[in-house]
Amino acid sequence: MAAVSKVFAARLAGLVVLGPDGESIGRVRDVVLTIRIGRQPPRVLGLVVELPTRKRIFVPMLRVTAIEPGSVTLVTGNVSLRRFTQRPSEVLALAQVLDSRVLIDDPELSDLLGVDVTVVDLGIDLTRSRDWLVARVAVRRHRGRLARRAPVHVVEWQHVHGLTQQALSLPGQGVSQLLMQFEDMRPADVANVLRDLPVKRRNEVAAALDDERLADIVQELPSDDQTDLLKHLEVDRAVDVLEAMDPDDVADLLGELPETDAEWFLQRMDPEDSEPVRRLLEHSPDTAGGLMTPEPVVLTPATTVAEALARARNPDLTPALASMVFVVRPPTATPTGRYLGCVHLQRLLREPPASLVGGIIDNDLPRLDPEDSLASVTRYFATYNLVCAPVVDDEQHLLGAVSVDDVLDHLLPEDWREEEEEDE
Repeated sequence: MAAVSKVFAARLAGLVVLGPDGESIGRVRDVVLTIRIGRQPPRVLGLVVELPTRKRIFVPMLRVTAIEPGSVTLVTGNVSLRRFTQRPSEVLALAQVLDSRVLIDDPELSDLLGVDVTVVDLGIDLTRSRDWLVARVAVRRHRGRLARRAPVHVVEWQHVHGLTQQALSLPGQGVSQLLMQFEDMRPADVANVLRDLPVKRRNEVAAALDDERLADIVQELPSDDQTDLLKHLEVDRAVDVLEAMDPDDVADLLGELPETDAEWFLQRMDPEDSEPVRRLLEHSPDTAGGLMTPEPVVLTPATTVAEALARARNPDLTPALASMVFVVRPPTATPTGRYLGCVHLQRLLREPPASLVGGIIDNDLPRLDPEDSLASVTRYFATYNLVCAPVVDDEQHLLGAVSVDDVLDHLLPEDWREEEEEDE
């Protein structure tokens, strides 16, 4: 395919980035610009490229030898693997510029004179000096939610006003383009992107996400970013998000706050949601009681194998929690009635659907005590080759379950989400 010298920035998103030998390096996730003084068009500095490891790096435009409809080719395969960090003079085209409001004075679009329009894309051109510049801006008239979507107009840069660093820092910018990028991404990957956004844009995205989606993403952020984002939400919204999170993640988050602040949130949460969190906070965070989730799959002996498998298929369960069901005497809400044992998912798959789980219980598997240390829990998983384990108190009540992902979160350094991988 022939290389192009004119392209819209949004079309670059997701394109594969190739080295000179055709080897895949990663995918384009954004375009880095610098907005210049006066009426000079913004200059494209480079691309934000996401590696297969999900790490995002910066590739200067000077390294780009060709942009084709399906790929971007670099002049060399040797690129800096240092994590991309946005500088104060830099602007992200997709994350910051799209959805911003501008004014235009194009004489051919007289009906839009003096009217706020929304930026939907940026047209960048390759110049004779091998620089890439923003030459055109695609805009759409802002309409209310119930109005028909207005047509898109492409305007030359000299007719666009208000696209400045200062204007981009003002609140109230839309996030529809960003949300479209996040639609098919896992919460952990969205959290990784949010960490790289300016605080203003991060908070605007958080405000636009629904409670369940935001809760999943917050759980994947480092603790400092969690607390910062929580403080920028309206009080009622922050409480709603906490209630949508897993109790063990809420306990970890509130454990980072001053005790008075944590209690303030707990008092405003629904008692049904706050009570499990209070029980978790009674334990040290590096013990089985502090690591566990109080919401594993808990059944009575009279439950059929078919019902047990239906519970394990719950998409809200992690694979680790779905690997084992726990059998108890009523009540089944933690702390439960007397703990009887567990049934592994593989065993459920081998049994007739109408069989009762009470007849296939593994009651020989040792249990974790809520005061067992992190080291003891780690040895337990290594000894029994498990990814999930029951936490039972001295009175034989099931309190919850520890999963291997909880253990890994505490074994890794506190800032493991923020650490850069070593350059190879």
